[in-house]
Amino acid sequence: MKRLFLLIFAFIVAFPVFGQLDRSKLPPPGPASEIKIANYESFELKNGLKVFVIENRKLPRVSFNLILDVDPVLEGKNAGYISAAGELLRTGTKKRTKDQLDQEIDLLGASLSTSSTGIFASGLEKHKEKLLEIISDIILNSDFKQEELDKIKKQMLSNLATTKDDPNSISQRVSNVLMFGSDHPYGEIETEESVNSYTLEMCKDYYTSSFNPKVAYLAIVGDINLAKAKQLVEKYLSKWQAKDVQKKDYATPKAPVVNKVALVDRENSVQSVIAIGYPLELKVGSEDAIKASVVNLILGGSATGRLFMNLRESKAYTYGAYSGMNPDRLIGSFAAFTQVRTSVTDSAITEILNEMKKIRNEKVSEDELQKAKNLLSGNFVRSLESPETIARFAINTARYNLPKDYYKNYLKTLNGFTADDIYTAAKKFIKPNNLHIIVVGNGQEIAKNISKFSVSSKVDYFDINGNLFDPSSKKIPAGVTAGDILNKYVEAIGGKENILKVNDKVTKLSGTVQGMNLTITINQKEPNKLYQLLDAGVFQQKTVFDGEKGYTEGMGQRTDLAGDQLEDMKDNSLHNMLTYDERGVKYELTGMETINGKEAYKISFTQPNGKKSTAYYSVETGYLIRTASSVSTEQGTFNQVIDMDDYREVKGVKYPFKMTQSFGPQTIELTVSSIEINTGLPDSLFEVK
Repeated sequence: MKRLFLLIFAFIVAFPVFGQLDRSKLPPPGPASEIKIANYESFELKNGLKVFVIENRKLPRVSFNLILDVDPVLEGKNAGYISAAGELLRTGTKKRTKDQLDQEIDLLGASLSTSSTGIFASGLEKHKEKLLEIISDIILNSDFKQEELDKIKKQMLSNLATTKDDPNSISQRVSNVLMFGSDHPYGEIETEESVNSYTLEMCKDYYTSSFNPKVAYLAIVGDINLAKAKQLVEKYLSKWQAKDVQKKDYATPKAPVVNKVALVDRENSVQSVIAIGYPLELKVGSEDAIKASVVNLILGGSATGRLFMNLRESKAYTYGAYSGMNPDRLIGSFAAFTQVRTSVTDSAITEILNEMKKIRNEKVSEDELQKAKNLLSGNFVRSLESPETIARFAINTARYNLPKDYYKNYLKTLNGFTADDIYTAAKKFIKPNNLHIIVVGNGQEIAKNISKFSVSSKVDYFDINGNLFDPSSKKIPAGVTAGDILNKYVEAIGGKENILKVNDKVTKLSGTVQGMNLTITINQKEPNKLYQLLDAGVFQQKTVFDGEKGYTEGMGQRTDLAGDQLEDMKDNSLHNMLTYDERGVKYELTGMETINGKEAYKISFTQPNGKKSTAYYSVETGYLIRTASSVSTEQGTFNQVIDMDDYREVKGVKYPFKMTQSFGPQTIELTVSSIEINTGLPDSLFEVK
C-alpha cells in the first residue's frame, strides 16, 4: 500500500513537467448535466380539478397547495377587495368559526393560509385526511362575516399608513401605475378610499365566481402515494361544483415611445429611490424567457451584475443596484432599481442607462456568459432538492401548456446559448430609449438635473398614488405670507397670551409598534427641559434633558445626547412657535399641498445650524397638521413625518390628541390619553447626573 501511494504521488509531482495548466483561462464548459427530475403522478376529477401527486417519504409530512388559474380582475375604485376576499377565506366556515378553525390547526401542529388565488396547508402525514377535510370545508362552505371584513380593512388601512411615507413602497406603487396603466389589473393600487369601499357582497361574489374546480390545480407533496391521494381527494373535493369560466381580456400595456421622467417630491428626503422600467411582452415558459434571465443576470440580477459592480463597487453611489426581468402570461416587465444619495441621483441614472445601452450594443464576453450560465444552472439544480419545486413544475407545465420536457431540457437549453443569442435577446428586451424613469426624492434638489433624461426636458410630478398633478397649479393666494400663516396657527390654538401661561406640561400617549403596546409619558418645563419615559413592557427607555445637556438610557445602556439630537433638544420649548425670529430661524412659504385630504400651506424652516424641516398648516383651521424632517442616527439618516389631528382644548390651549409618526419604514399611531398643564414639575426631575 505504501509503495502504491508513493507511485501515485510521483506521478502527480511529475505531471506538471509535461503539461502546465493555464489558470488564467476558465476550463471549457462540459456537456450539460443530465437532469433527473423526480416523477410525479396526476389525475383529474370529473369536475375538472387537476391533481398532481409527488411522493416523498424523507419526512412524515404532507402538504396541499391549491392554485386557481384565474384571470386578474379590474377592481376599479374598489382596488384590493379581491385580496380581502382571499383573507376572509381563513376566517371561518358554516361549520367552523375562526377560533375553532385556528384551534384545530394548532392542535394538528399544522399551518394553513389562504389567498385570492389559492390555499396552502401543511402538516404531519397522520393528520393528512383531517387537513384535507378542513381545506374542503373552506372551499365548499366559506362563510364571510362583516366583523371579520372590518378587521381586515382596519389592518389594510394600517399597512397603507405605513407605506405612504416609505419611499420604496411609493416607488413600487407609482411604477405599477405608470408602467401598466390604471385601466389594467397590474396598474391598480389600494388607497384609503378603495379599502373603505369594500363590501361583504363584493368579496362573496369573487369567492363564488372564482373558486372553481375547472381552473384549479392541486399539488400534494410528501409521504403519500397516488392511490391514497386519489381516495382522499375524491372523498372531499368531488362535490365541488364546476361552473362556466369567464375569461377576461385587457389591452396590452406598451412601453413609452420616448423616455419619460416622473418625480414624487419628498422635500426632506436625503436619498433618491430610482426605478427604471417598462412593460415587456415575455411569456412564461418560452425559450425567450430563459434567454432574458441570462441577459438580466449579467445586467443586474445579482451582486455580481454590472449595475451592482458599477454603482456600488466602482462609483460608491449606493449599497446595491439590481434589475429584474419578469415573464408573465398577460404582460411581463423590466425594472432596474437602486437608492442613492440625493447629490448623485442624475449620475446614477446615467450609469444605469449606460449599462443598458452597453449590454444591448456589445456582445457579452464568453467568460461573463459562462459565469451567468453556471449561476443559473446551480440555482436550478439546487431547487430540485425541494419536492415543492417538482410540484410547481408539474402545475406550470399544465397551466401554461409547456412542452412535457421543458424543465428536463432546461440546462441543455441554457448551456446551448451563445454570445450571439444573448446579444440578440438583449436587443429585443432591453429598451434604454423607451422607458419610465421614476424618482422618489427631494424635487428641489433633483428636478432640474433629471429633466435631461426626458426628450421634452419635462419632469412630470405624481403623488404617492400615481396621480399626475401640476405643482404650480395650487397657487398661494396673493398677499399671503409665512408670517400670516404662523400667526393664524398661534390664534387657532389659543393665542399668544394663553400659550405663554403654560410653564410645564405632562402628556401621556399610547400606541402599538411591531405588535408591542407602548406608553409614553412626556414631561416638559420651560424654557426647554424634558423628561420622557417610553414603556414597551419588555423594556423601558428614558430621555432626560436639563436645558443644556442630556442623555438617553435603555436596556442597561446610557448614551449622552450630542450633535443634531442635542441641538433639537435645545429647541424644544413649549413656546417655540412664538420665538422663531429671536432664535434666528428662517421660514418661507414654499407652496400648497393636500395632506390627508386637507388643503395645507407648506412652510420650509431653516435652523441657524442649517438644518431644514417642513411644516404644513391647514388652510381651513390654521392647525399644524404635519411636520417632516430628516433625522440622523447610528443606523443612517431617515425621513421622519408626524401627522397631527383631533385638536382639543386644555386650559385655553389646543393640542393634537392623535399623532401618526413615520420614521423610515416604521409607522406608529399614538393617541393622547391626557394632558396636564402647570402641575409644578420640580427641576430635580430633569437633573442630569
